[in-house]
Amino acid sequence: MITIESKVNDLYSFFDTLQSKVGGTLEKGTTECQLKIKNSLANGSIRSIILEDGITVLEFDIIVNENIEITIDALLAAHVNFMYCSKGKISHNFDKTGTTNSIDAFQTSIVANIKSDQNIIQIEKDVETVATLISVNTQISQNSQWSSSLKEAFIADKTDDYLYIGSYNLKIAESIKQLQSIHQEGLVRELLTKGIVNVILALEIDHHNKDIKNLEMEPTSLTKMEINSIATLTEYINEFPDLDHKVENLSDRVGLSAAKLQEGFKFQHGLTVCEYIRSVRLTKSEDLIVNTDLNISEIVYSVGFTSRSYFSKIFKERYDCTPSDYKKNKLAVSA
Repeated sequence: MITIESKVNDLYSFFDTLQSKVGGTLEKGTTECQLKIKNSLANGSIRSIILEDGITVLEFDIIVNENIEITIDALLAAHVNFMYCSKGKISHNFDKTGTTNSIDAFQTSIVANIKSDQNIIQIEKDVETVATLISVNTQISQNSQWSSSLKEAFIADKTDDYLYIGSYNLKIAESIKQLQSIHQEGLVRELLTKGIVNVILALEIDHHNKDIKNLEMEPTSLTKMEINSIATLTEYINEFPDLDHKVENLSDRVGLSAAKLQEGFKFQHGLTVCEYIRSVRLTKSEDLIVNTDLNISEIVYSVGFTSRSYFSKIFKERYDCTPSDYKKNKLAVSA
C-alpha cells in the first residue's frame, strides 16, 4: 500500500509527496502540476490545475502496481467535492475506520465534509483508473455562481458528512473526456478548463437533483457491461460521425440487440440512436463552419449527411439560421 497525504490548498507539496512515493517526472506551473510516471510502481499521469473561485481539478489516468491511498485534507463545511470515474474504480471514505464506498466507471459522487476533515481516496492496483476530482472551496468562492447553490444543497443544515453516489451518467463522461483532452498551455488551458468545469458542475448538480427527487428517466434493465458498450459506441460515433451508422451495424459492433441499443441511448442521452447521430453531426458541422475554409457542401458530406437541403433544415432548427448565414455571421464577428 502506498500512502500519500496532502495539505489543504498546497498543490506543490501534494505533488512533491506524490513524486517521492511513486517517482516520475514532475512539471510545475503557476497554477498547475503534472506528474508523468512510467516505472515499476505505476504507469500514467496525475495532473491538477487551480482555477479561480476556489476550484481545483485533479485528474488521474494511471495503472498502479500497488494499491494507493491518498488522504486529502478538507475544511469543514467549506469544500464540496465532485468525483467522477471514467474507467476502472475508485473508493472513498472519510476516515480509516469508516465505511468505504466504491465509485464504479460512469458513476458520479458528491462529497461534503461536515464532521471529518479528510477524504481518503483509494486506487486499486492492476486496474486502469481514469478519474476526475473537482473540489470547490465555497468559502473562497463567495461571489461565484456556485457558492450559494452548493452550500444550500450540500452543506447548509447538515450535521453529518455528506456522501452521494449517483446512477450511471454518460453525459458527464463526455464532458470529462473533453476536459482530459485539453492539451493547450497557460491561459488558454485555464480558460478552456474553466468553461468545461462549469458545464460538468451544472451536469453534476442536475443529475444529483434528478436522482434525489426520483425524476430520472424510467429505470433501465441495462447491466454495467451493457452501459459500458453504450459508452464505447458513444465515443465511436463522436469520433467518426461521417460513417454510415446503421443501427444493425452498431448492434453487431458491441453485441447488443437493437432494442437494448435504443434503450441505452434513451437512458444515457435522452435520444434515440438516430437522433444522437444527427446531433453529433450537427455539432461537428458547426465546428467545421467556424474553424475551416470548407464550403457548406463539403461540410455536409464530410460529417455524414447525404442531402444539403435536409442538413440546412435541421441546422436552422438548432441554430435559428441557415448554415450560410451562420458562416457569414461568424466571419463578420471575427473580422
